[in-house]
Amino acid sequence: MLRVRLSENFRAVFYAPFYATHALGFYASEGVAVDLLDSPTPGAASAGLHDGSIDLAWGGPMRVMKAHDLDAASPLVCFCEVVARDPFFLVGGLEPSRFRLADLPTLRVATVSEVPTPWLCLQHDLREQNIDPERIKRPADGSMDDHLKALGRGELDVVQLFEPYAALALRSSAGNILYAASSRGPTTYTTFLATRDGIAKKRAAFAAIVRATHRTLAWVAEHSAEELAQAVRSFYPDVPPDILTISLQRYREAGLWAHTSEVSRQGFGRLAESLKSGGFTSRMHSYEDCVEQSLSVADC
Repeated sequence: MLRVRLSENFRAVFYAPFYATHALGFYASEGVAVDLLDSPTPGAASAGLHDGSIDLAWGGPMRVMKAHDLDAASPLVCFCEVVARDPFFLVGGLEPSRFRLADLPTLRVATVSEVPTPWLCLQHDLREQNIDPERIKRPADGSMDDHLKALGRGELDVVQLFEPYAALALRSSAGNILYAASSRGPTTYTTFLATRDGIAKKRAAFAAIVRATHRTLAWVAEHSAEELAQAVRSFYPDVPPDILTISLQRYREAGLWAHTSEVSRQGFGRLAESLKSGGFTSRMHSYEDCVEQSLSVADC
């Protein structure tokens, strides 16, 4: 059996299809054994891929674009899209029907500090509505858990969260969902990451992983949130089972997960625009430079 050392980015509910592939036995049935390894930080995978301590990781294509921004000859590439839309929400105590993004500069707002992509994507949404993101006074630190508690105490008006924090906010009446970033449309959020040399060495194993993931995406589309929650529950021991199901249902209704493992050109382009808009990258990076197209499901 082929073997792959796969680093998970961090444990998040929106990554449920990655865990479902393990739980449903699709890797094994495709002839690959996957060792799931913790990542010390969300951005640590790139170094591990380069030094050979891991074979594969999942994470944002933003890591690939940043690598190519720093070094045009970077060997880092992405393939096999899983999370096809932005999984973050703006949550607050305002009336959702009256809320507009243009209100944010007048409110006490906390955005995600753990990773950069949520704010980079949101600020581009703001610029498209002629709202200057610099007008929003945001805390420079604080976790999503900290922000949710501050929202409940009335110290913040709006916070940026992913699930299960959004579901917990609603349950505790701390706030309502004011804006779902998924509503902007395709934004390629999570794929597999590898180096070109790593792909050359592990092509058969990576092809098996693409096939297994494609099967998972089809399974997720055909099964309920309750069934998905049951499949992945062991990966989320700290999330109450009912909150996990509610969270997965909200993501399912939002069309968060890809229906095919192909990396969306539209979603990739939207992410690239957001990164450049926010100054994270200095230029638009091309699909052809950043996406390994030979590992499409049709070729695997």
